[in-house]
Amino acid sequence: MKKLVVATHNAHKLDEIRHMLGDRLEVLSLTDLGCSEEIPETADTLEGNALQKARYVYEKYGCDCFADDSGLEVEALNGQPGVHTARFAPPSENQAEANTQKLLSVLREEPNRRARFRTIIALLEGGVPHLFEGIVEGTIATEKRGLGGFGYDPVFIPKGETLTFAELGSDYKNQISHRANAVKKLYEYLSLQLTETQS
Repeated sequence: MKKLVVATHNAHKLDEIRHMLGDRLEVLSLTDLGCSEEIPETADTLEGNALQKARYVYEKYGCDCFADDSGLEVEALNGQPGVHTARFAPPSENQAEANTQKLLSVLREEPNRRARFRTIIALLEGGVPHLFEGIVEGTIATEKRGLGGFGYDPVFIPKGETLTFAELGSDYKNQISHRANAVKKLYEYLSLQLTETQS
């Protein structure tokens, strides 16, 4: 059975992928590989970071691998924080809260609240890269709302909704999110590859 490594230690993310692909692939995590080192993310784009992580695993372990990177891109901030989404504010004990408060602060007097979340998945298959992009458009709220989710979820309102990701709940968010859209494209590609291989 073909093996595919997900460049994560996140058990929840791994279970989601395994459930999606069923028994057609042997899906492994970094933990399964015995990879405990910090994989570098030093590129200046989401695409670069995702490829960097996937290449690290492929070159060290010789396994097909996919990795992802996500960012919040705010129109009034010329696409920032983007690749620096997780480190937008200075280092803090509660980094997610610090990031959110900084975003609200810099947008306090800004009428243009348009923003989008973007995920890039980089799949390295036989050393050949394939990129899959997922986007969800929306706006930034003027204050935090909702107790669910993580990161910027309490201030991001997806297009067509009046509630933030944190208010909508994880089940619904996971159906419409940027990550979900990218994973769907990856799934379609892998399903086609597996069908062609098995036919």
